[in-house]
Amino acid sequence: MVKSLCMHVKKVLVTGGAGFIGSHTIDLLLTSGYTVRVMDNLTPPVHVPNHWPDYLPADVEKQIGDARDRAAWEAALDGVDAVIHLAAYQDYLPDFSKFFHVNCVGTALMIEVIVEKKLRVQKIVVASSQASYGEGKYTCADHGAMYPGPRSESQLRAHDWEVKCPVCAGPVKMELTDETSWVNPANAYGMSKYAEEMLAINLGRRYGIPTVGMRYSIVQGTRQSFRNAYSGALRIFAMQTLAGQRPTVYEDGNQIRDFVSVGDVARANILALEDDRADYQALNVGSGAGIKVKDFAEVMIRAANRPDLQPLITQEYRFGDTRHIFSDVSKLRALGWQPTGDVELNCREYLAWATNQPNFRNYATEAREHMQKVGTVRK
Repeated sequence: MVKSLCMHVKKVLVTGGAGFIGSHTIDLLLTSGYTVRVMDNLTPPVHVPNHWPDYLPADVEKQIGDARDRAAWEAALDGVDAVIHLAAYQDYLPDFSKFFHVNCVGTALMIEVIVEKKLRVQKIVVASSQASYGEGKYTCADHGAMYPGPRSESQLRAHDWEVKCPVCAGPVKMELTDETSWVNPANAYGMSKYAEEMLAINLGRRYGIPTVGMRYSIVQGTRQSFRNAYSGALRIFAMQTLAGQRPTVYEDGNQIRDFVSVGDVARANILALEDDRADYQALNVGSGAGIKVKDFAEVMIRAANRPDLQPLITQEYRFGDTRHIFSDVSKLRALGWQPTGDVELNCREYLAWATNQPNFRNYATEAREHMQKVGTVRK
């Protein structure tokens, strides 16, 4: 591993550090000898209001603060050498402005404070998303490589699920999506995360603050909040299966997703922090493989030892979903990182963790009903 300025980094601010990606990243930071400060707003639906989770180590400095609050940034950034910025807003509701207020304005405000106060921050690692790509890369036998836009409402209403060539409307083949692929996000979350990544890297370059954008695939693992059941197949399927319900699968279940272990993501965050070869780049962080959603539901059923259940293929769809995508992680592999997570092991670990939580219950049904009510889930 090549280290540069970050050899002198001692204190790291982790925003959103009470969440599952943040807390696993903090565990590795502490093991590696860093001092850690956490800023988190501790608000629902992810958290119990103003309650720090028990899994957060006692020797972490904790600050309740919102990424949209300048005073919170001024306090959180004081005396830190680097920032791993994971605080974000994500759901499947039509509250579009909130995505940009939290994910974009919050990040711009962070850099504004660093620049105005001439703070000593030497590295910024920003959580971006695979959702930036939208449908990702495909090839048509007649028209070559292409990056199709979102599927139309009329196509989805007809339950015609597969992506078509935008030139000839013929079949296309999904390809691995690398960092040079055309960015074409299909929903507000993906739009906001790409905008956040772009402003962070470009402002970082302008002001000499090495910055890295981490385009996470679908991250899964323990500590993922079961209260926010609007997205995240791991927690939704786990809740449903533990409640004796069939896991709900949208469309026909053949859509392909890229599920990456939170442990692999945490290791990627530390690498990006410490390795100057990552500076001013966007890096895909995925499993390097894809799995059909209906097959993932089967894995969860097997992990829960519920052979009496089977996936419930609803033929509903979430408006704004991509059909298929999984990421090419060659660029991150070249820096010495390898994905090691196992899908079934992740399911088993999450089930064991969830059943030991005192307030665990099935939030998935009410979340789906709410998404149906506001028009996110359609048929």
